[in-house]
Amino acid sequence: MSYPYTRPRRMRRDEFSRRLMRETVLTADDLIYPVFVHELDGRAPVGSMPGIERLSIDELLRVAEQASELRVPALALFPVTAPDAKSLTAEAAWQDDGLCQRAVRALKQRFPELGVITDVALDPYTTHGQDGLIDDSGYVMNDETVEALVKQALSHAAAGSDVVAPSDMMDGRIGQIRAALESEGHIHTRILAYSAKYASSFYGPFRDAVGSAGALGKGNKYTYQMDPANSDEAMREIALDLDEGADMIMVKPGMPYLDIVRRAKDEFGAPTFVYQVSGEYAMLRAAIGNGWLDERGCVMEALTSIKRAGADGVLTYFALDAARWMREAR
Repeated sequence: MSYPYTRPRRMRRDEFSRRLMRETVLTADDLIYPVFVHELDGRAPVGSMPGIERLSIDELLRVAEQASELRVPALALFPVTAPDAKSLTAEAAWQDDGLCQRAVRALKQRFPELGVITDVALDPYTTHGQDGLIDDSGYVMNDETVEALVKQALSHAAAGSDVVAPSDMMDGRIGQIRAALESEGHIHTRILAYSAKYASSFYGPFRDAVGSAGALGKGNKYTYQMDPANSDEAMREIALDLDEGADMIMVKPGMPYLDIVRRAKDEFGAPTFVYQVSGEYAMLRAAIGNGWLDERGCVMEALTSIKRAGADGVLTYFALDAARWMREAR
């Protein structure tokens, strides 16, 4: 039996040649660590996300020190708003002394070189758990919500946030936020637009973590987050956000939407980020905890697949673990 002269397995035979032809390389530079911040002292575990905790600002600074040592470029902050601070109109979202604003100032004072990304959305601050302001029928109003989001984004920029990340999926909010930032002199504040955020069932543990699950109850976000069945619509959303002044775009969730990531990168070439969301994390953690999956191998494979699809960076709850493993492997 004769074989062809071309044998692809030759290059897979040894580690050195596998490394030489490796197309996608994941490093700590590709990772962003999402962190939950609460008003209480110390740490509190998130039951549906084993290994993840809500942190006081003091504990947040300790985690930021770890991230800096591991050369993780940025943290993404998600506040856990006290129930008595929530309201129908979400005023706590833009208070100068709000939890998010205080956390940003503490981080930038202690770790000025560490990137700080803040979530611009109202769901942690509303009594109903929706990402915007609602009318009498419960429908999330677009333009009124955008006015509130502009106030929130400005308060984050004034506190020192490097990147504001509108995750609400309201129409026109990127343009309004960009105009407001420019008019207030925040010309260096970047916008990471959640441009293709799907109405996914993978968000459950996150909502537990920030305390919006109970408020949302049996409600849903189908009228503003995207239908998981749609791909072309995502391209239209991304194009709009880039035209309105977004510096970066986000696809969320991660692995179930890698086709969207590839299309976005191919069509726009813009800085593209992916959120490996709480449900993805919880699934892997559950399987790892039961001994069904190898932790390091599966986590690194999942993150590499996201980068291979076209992502420039990944928001992942595995960021510190992955950065540590990569350092150990050097």
